[in-house]
Amino acid sequence: MRVISYNLRKHKASGELLALARNFAIDALCLQEVDSADLPDTLGPLNLADTTKGNRLGLAIYYRTSRFTAVDTQSFALKKSVHDRVLAPAHERLIGTRVVDNETQHELVIGSFHAAPLTASNSLRRKQIHAAHAELLSMGTGLMTLMVGDFNYPFFTKNLHAHMKDSGYALSLSNRRTYTRYKVFRGHFDFATSLGLDIASVETLPRGKSDHLPILVNAEYGKGY
Repeated sequence: MRVISYNLRKHKASGELLALARNFAIDALCLQEVDSADLPDTLGPLNLADTTKGNRLGLAIYYRTSRFTAVDTQSFALKKSVHDRVLAPAHERLIGTRVVDNETQHELVIGSFHAAPLTASNSLRRKQIHAAHAELLSMGTGLMTLMVGDFNYPFFTKNLHAHMKDSGYALSLSNRRTYTRYKVFRGHFDFATSLGLDIASVETLPRGKSDHLPILVNAEYGKGY
């Protein structure tokens, strides 16, 4: 399974989506900072599962209809930061789609996540991550889960690794940094967390018009699922 996650930087990189869908043979595309009203229903071989509705800058998930059948898509509100409350309310920081593999009949949940900005604390972001995992698990008990997105967590990722291990999830960083626009805030902002999946690789793709670089996740179904 091949999944791309991309923060579009206030929708500025939206013109790159069709090429990403076609050129990388992906099965799903998870987006952050999109203008929900300006997204097409299809991107080449991908169909739009759904978008968030309450955010100024939203989230979206596309999936390959030849590979998957979408069963359910839900959006979730998570604990708000001060930034969210005062400057730019973000009511929904997670969207999840439950899909069935048309060939193998495996079921899994794919999530697109956008954590609170760097003005918030790592503690709050960890709470958001844990809450997001719980919400995705509520979409199907015991299902494999892949959550990708902008975690806004460039520092102290060793601590995050430990927290993920305690929750049963695996944290996977890409081979290169995903955010390099500013001298101070550089690092791995865009991650993958997974449950029941074997992550073969996470690759940082070339830069486009966004301040984030897309990541490409290659995952396989875990044994026993």
